[in-house]
Amino acid sequence: MELAPSLHRLGGSTLVNSYLVADGSGVTLIDAGLPGYWNQLPGELAAMGRSIDDVRGIVLTHGDTDHVGFAERFRRERGVPVYVHTADAARARGEVTKPMSGWGPMKVSSLLGFLWYSGRNGGLRIPPVAEVVAVDDGATLDLPGSPRVIHMPGHTPGSVGIHVPAVDAVFVGDSFTTRNVLTGAEGPATSAESDMRVRICRSAASSTSTSCSSPCRRSW
Repeated sequence: MELAPSLHRLGGSTLVNSYLVADGSGVTLIDAGLPGYWNQLPGELAAMGRSIDDVRGIVLTHGDTDHVGFAERFRRERGVPVYVHTADAARARGEVTKPMSGWGPMKVSSLLGFLWYSGRNGGLRIPPVAEVVAVDDGATLDLPGSPRVIHMPGHTPGSVGIHVPAVDAVFVGDSFTTRNVLTGAEGPATSAESDMRVRICRSAASSTSTSCSSPCRRSW
């Protein structure tokens, strides 16, 4: 789906996202969604006038499995590097798991809907990324769009915002969400520990008109 010139999104739902950013040097993927999104990738790239060979790298907003998605397959089959913040590198490699903090309030129908969608898109068995490129706060990556990393710990220790001036967007993963997959409640929400960094992210990208978050996208 085209969201803006040179900015597309994979996935038939806003529950789990993966974004494609293009410039004259190729394509950068922001998050890799779920494994089943792999089958959508050639068609979405073709809609951008690109191909699999144009993808130069995958940048993860954090190391949770529903953002790792097909990253390992792409890395293994195509040699495409996968970037993640240093504090989430072990999580993306499958060496550590996210601590359970309790489910909290939930609506069964919303939770089952998310699990059903995830399961039918390969979300029950997501391979970790065997090799990652660890990055730190403030890094500007040598990838299409020149994505800049903004560390926003909270949702996970290595959660980041990714500012891509080329498409006038900031990708914030689960640090800023507009729908709760456990309750179905809609409305902006941030991880408490990430609030300050979200404000910093907004300030750093004050000329940016688009925010791409998970599980829904909205304009700031």
